[in-house]
Amino acid sequence: MVIQISHRAKAIKPSPTLTVSNLAKEMIAKGIDVINFGVGEPDFDTPDYIKDEAHKALDENFTRYTASSGIIELRQAISAKMKRDNNLDCDPDDILVSPGAKASIFFVLMTICDQRDEILIPSPYWVSYTSQVEMVDAFPILLPTRAASNFKISAEQLEEALESLSNPKALILNSPNNPTGSIYSKKELEKIAAVCVKQNIMIISDEIYEKLIYDGKEHVSIATISDEVREHTVVINGVSKAYAMTGWRLGYAAGPTDIIKRAARIQGHTTSCVNSITQKAAIVALNKCDGSVAEMRDEFQKRRDFLVDELNKIPNVKCRMPRGAFYAMPNIAYYLHNNKLGIKNCVKMCEYLLEKYKVAIVPGSAFGADKYVRFSYATSMKNIKEGVKRFKKGLLQSIR
Repeated sequence: MVIQISHRAKAIKPSPTLTVSNLAKEMIAKGIDVINFGVGEPDFDTPDYIKDEAHKALDENFTRYTASSGIIELRQAISAKMKRDNNLDCDPDDILVSPGAKASIFFVLMTICDQRDEILIPSPYWVSYTSQVEMVDAFPILLPTRAASNFKISAEQLEEALESLSNPKALILNSPNNPTGSIYSKKELEKIAAVCVKQNIMIISDEIYEKLIYDGKEHVSIATISDEVREHTVVINGVSKAYAMTGWRLGYAAGPTDIIKRAARIQGHTTSCVNSITQKAAIVALNKCDGSVAEMRDEFQKRRDFLVDELNKIPNVKCRMPRGAFYAMPNIAYYLHNNKLGIKNCVKMCEYLLEKYKVAIVPGSAFGADKYVRFSYATSMKNIKEGVKRFKKGLLQSIR
């Protein structure tokens, strides 16, 4: 008997970032000396004060199902965080706690999208956006950006794109951005928000990297622009990146009551609730500050400065300075056009660099940027120094 696979399942491709990271880990497990720049998670340990709370939850046997949307104490902590950090008044009932920010985005898309709806996504983009849009039978509409504009869309570009669409439903905006590290200013957000309100489309604002911004810049949530914009916005965030809690799996969505309420119903019939112990730990992560986040951010900035400087020293490589997150995205177009190996795309180049020089980086095509590769500097300075040497050697050898 042959079981027919759904069109939805056939259309979904493996995550390129996880593929690279897993392959690197397999090689490392075999004793191969690989420098892994593919992973998108902090290399720091979860702070002790957060882990202590998890131990306490276990000792108190807080190990049962919770409310699907998250325990009220956590939603209150998120509400307080949003007021404190973002100047956003958000009722705990308008917050959905999910098993990761990725799940939060998916449940929101499930809530707002019908077949053939169109979701606008600036490119380069995080790899899961397009796949999740396709999974809910909607269409991802890519808005290309350039290095010259710091990989950001303009309000004019958005408005022009909307004029050609039949069923525009939402814009996914990611600031700070993965993979480019770009951040939007308040003025840029005001203009983009005005277009979204005018055209009556939702904004899904992915702010998971908000704590990792450098050079004295500040994060601005687009939902703070005005009450009207807030009514059009769902803010996505979580504890994974800022608190080194990727494996704990906790994200959240905050937005209009009707959307959050219905997204919670979908979550209730799929993943139920977030791990109860994680929820307790997240309350402390959000409520208490022991300096860990600032220490991690300062270290990331040192690594960023060194990495980008070294990348720009490589002949014919250009890399813009990222202002947030922990990624750098150098342009390697010269080596794709001039190598002697017959390599024509960044995927093959990354395979060559991993096989021959034992350095794992993610091809830019995974993010809609064929001439680029993505480095994660969420690794030690020792690894960065050695990894850039290997990267440089591999590129130069490819044209000699």
